[in-house]
Amino acid sequence: MDRNSAVQLLKKYNKEEFHIRHAITVEAVMKFFARKKGYDEEFWGLAGLLHDIDFEKYPEEHCKKAPELLKEIDASDELIHAVCSHGYGLCSDVKPEHEMEKILFATDELTGIIWAAAKMRPSKSTKDMELSSLKKKFKDKRFAAGCSRDVIRTGAEQLGWDLDQLLTETLEAMKNCEDEIEDTLEHKNY
Repeated sequence: MDRNSAVQLLKKYNKEEFHIRHAITVEAVMKFFARKKGYDEEFWGLAGLLHDIDFEKYPEEHCKKAPELLKEIDASDELIHAVCSHGYGLCSDVKPEHEMEKILFATDELTGIIWAAAKMRPSKSTKDMELSSLKKKFKDKRFAAGCSRDVIRTGAEQLGWDLDQLLTETLEAMKNCEDEIEDTLEHKNY
């Protein structure tokens, strides 16, 4: 399986710009973490790209329909486990085991908060966002209310990180990947 096959599958089941942007964002963040930790960027990126493969079309079956859809591109059992584990405790009983799965679980919701916070900045960018600003938005339960703070906290705990470390590292990832994400979306390289 390659990225092109993954992108075609993503586009088959996801039409809304918001979902495509989220998939591309999580892909880039996962690749950033893979580079930083010395893992396979392509595999981590594919897990990020496809983590919500079933969410737009089958929201009531999120993480349950994914294995069937991923088999269309001969996804490995390892990739299917990673995708399904990101919904652990909410819509899946597949527990994150590998470090990559724990990072995917922890950063998925957090990327949504970071993008929402960036949109409110005059620069519309993460690049000039300070940790203190992100922490303020994180504490405001009304801000990006659809992004579960409990899931993010649980993700930090699963990684053995404190919340500040998770916020800091994910913000760093978003800052480093923002140009790549925007370029991918602008040039429809998906």
